[in-house]
Amino acid sequence: MNEKNSSFHSLLYRDISNLLVNCNLVAQTVRYLCSKINEKGIVMMDTEHVVLVLEAVGIRPTATRILVYKSIADLKDTFSLADIEEQLDSVDKSTVFRTLVLFQSHHLIHSIDDGSGSIKYCLCKNKGECNEEEGHCHFYCTQCRKTFCLDELPTPNISLPQGFEMQQINYIVKGICASCAKRKH
Repeated sequence: MNEKNSSFHSLLYRDISNLLVNCNLVAQTVRYLCSKINEKGIVMMDTEHVVLVLEAVGIRPTATRILVYKSIADLKDTFSLADIEEQLDSVDKSTVFRTLVLFQSHHLIHSIDDGSGSIKYCLCKNKGECNEEEGHCHFYCTQCRKTFCLDELPTPNISLPQGFEMQQINYIVKGICASCAKRKH
């Protein structure tokens, strides 16, 4: 075998080894998650689980990142930077912001511009794979000013003119949520 082939095989072996390690990490994460599902079907968040999630997407798990992720995971719907800052008042605000940016860049959360002047975030259900299939509509209540993920309503499929390339879709429905509508009547 010549030197060029040997180098190629060495690189290929390294890449395959790294892929197997990553696949093993994902498999461990799935097994672990399945063991943490409670009787209501909700995954119980603990530090071990959060560390696995962060490592699986290539984020070094620091104490602050684990704390921020746990806070996000405990929320039932969308959240703003202010929501997390309020929950974690002992953590520096700029650190919380940088952590959200990091999580977004690794597809653990996605952002929503609901037109309220405050960016909202939502936890991606496919940890690390916030992809087009996960795209869903959001609802902004003009009365209580909450933004809701409508997971069961996918964003409409649109065809762009030739040469245009979609990078993000932000589908917001505005109106009055069910809770506010009940109070109104």
